[in-house]
Amino acid sequence: MLRSNLQPPTPTMQDMEIIAQDMKAFKGQFKLDKFGFDPKMPGHATEHKMIVRQQPRTAKKVGSGISLPFETRQEMALQLDEHQCALTVALHQYNKHHWLSEGAEGFLSLHLLLEEHIEQTMKHIDEVGERVARLGVVPTAHPVAQHELSYIKCEPEGRYSIRDFLRNDLEHELKIQQMMRKTIRRAHELGDYGTVQVLEDILVDREDLGYHLYSVLEDDTLVRGMVHLIGQDGNIAGDRPMDPRTPLQ
Repeated sequence: MLRSNLQPPTPTMQDMEIIAQDMKAFKGQFKLDKFGFDPKMPGHATEHKMIVRQQPRTAKKVGSGISLPFETRQEMALQLDEHQCALTVALHQYNKHHWLSEGAEGFLSLHLLLEEHIEQTMKHIDEVGERVARLGVVPTAHPVAQHELSYIKCEPEGRYSIRDFLRNDLEHELKIQQMMRKTIRRAHELGDYGTVQVLEDILVDREDLGYHLYSVLEDDTLVRGMVHLIGQDGNIAGDRPMDPRTPLQ
């Protein structure tokens, strides 16, 4: 009888099953009908004395120095604006997880890893927002409106396990990748190769960030090699309270 070396279901497999289920329910549709002032949209109040030069998520009719038709600039910029909103939502969640990093593997290594994710995400938000503006469209900046338009949503408030945090971040990254590929395909169809280049470079970075998260969620870890020091049975380290008379107390 041959002995199988296949390992039983692991936490990573279970994490990915949860993400896969959520991805199946992910509609992945852009809100191209959301443009101009909308009284139901947060941040669209018109009761002020400022001079309105252009409504939100609308393209300039006269062009913007880029030789693409109005319809192309409008459609591409609206899709890009949703990427900008989604990246901003991801940034807020990364900030939270960065602040709440804890544990033997999490406090330092994950703290630094998430700091890299924050820096990359800030860079990508700027690059996408700049492209939206270059296409002659007003990017969404109101934080509540950004969350409304974003195709990913913030997790519920509160502290959860580190695996929960990272699983939510990985799910965000997978959804962002999927949506960016859709825009890249559409940009190719419309001949908007500037948008193609911007998003292709960002997509490679986002895939890298997603790979980092998946790798951290993997099951093998050096911490398990120290279980004999901290386990219930044969606890070598023990709880050993300090002697109150010691100068180290």
